[in-house]
Amino acid sequence: MLCLRRPEPHQITRFISDQSVRPFSYHAVGSTLTSPPQGFVVDRNRKRLGEGSEVFHTARRALAAWKMFDIGWVEVFSPKTPIAAGETVAVLATIWGLCFLNACRIVYTVDEDGPLRRFGFAYGTLPQHAESGEERFTIEWNREDNSVWYDLLAFSRPNQLLAKIAYPLARNLQKRFAGDSMQSMLRHARQSPGYDR
Repeated sequence: MLCLRRPEPHQITRFISDQSVRPFSYHAVGSTLTSPPQGFVVDRNRKRLGEGSEVFHTARRALAAWKMFDIGWVEVFSPKTPIAAGETVAVLATIWGLCFLNACRIVYTVDEDGPLRRFGFAYGTLPQHAESGEERFTIEWNREDNSVWYDLLAFSRPNQLLAKIAYPLARNLQKRFAGDSMQSMLRHARQSPGYDR
């Protein structure tokens, strides 16, 4: 939803409430668990955050607090939303003085132990989102080599007319978000007492 000025908190709350009862805007719900569907653009981005359990747990806490959106031009409402299937959030992007409010719902969560320790979630787009698709955010700790990674997997295609008309710009913004999100998670991981400086 395009806004000519920043929405007020009560407007965002109403937006989330309205979207929370809407169906997903795409058919392949949960496909970031298996294989993204045909007809969507797939983006995969990974960033090494460091090594060891302390870095993993610091990054996990950051992800649970939605710090991957701590990038200045994109915000999530509310960052206190728990990481749980069915929770709905609004993502507000501010570009050139215009605000774009988008709705997403958490599809599933990830909390796996074993040689590859993983924590995260995927959310899917709702009708009031410029794009249609799903994005997965995970923190991975490979106990074999002790490396910790932030992993993003998304599939999308334009959903609203403006996103279709300005598709090259929309793709640039998606790539910018991925890069900025990875830098934010690295910044937060470096706050770990176990981070190797």
